[in-house]
Amino acid sequence: MPGKFFNELEVGQKIRHSNGRTVTEMDNVMFSMLTMNTQPLHTNEDFASKSQFGQRIVNGLFTLGLVTGLTVGELTEGTIIANLGYDKVIHPNPVFHGDTIYAETEVLEKRESKSRPDVGIVRLKHWGKKPDGTVAVEFERTVMFLKKNES
Repeated sequence: MPGKFFNELEVGQKIRHSNGRTVTEMDNVMFSMLTMNTQPLHTNEDFASKSQFGQRIVNGLFTLGLVTGLTVGELTEGTIIANLGYDKVIHPNPVFHGDTIYAETEVLEKRESKSRPDVGIVRLKHWGKKPDGTVAVEFERTVMFLKKNES
């Protein structure tokens, strides 16, 4: 599995994830409609063109999900049981159609599970950034990782 196991993660470890993704108009409109989010800043160009942004902005929950997804291949693919929670989510800058987003991760804390000897709990901090370094989303996530079987 390409993901990392609990034993392979160290507090302070930083990962710059290699995959980036360019956000399309279809991503934004489809995600907004699938989630019943009728906010015109996401779906109405006429309305959004008169806003402070001058154009539609990408749904923040899509950006959060995208950044989480961008971390999977190098961090959690096949090595986690569950995401336990998301905290301290901020969107300091908007994402627009055509923006490319990259993800970075830092391991903040890790501890043994109190009830399951085969897993550990890890708190991660993620950033979703544009190529120029502008932060589009920042959040913390608590994840239950499998331990690598050492036998």
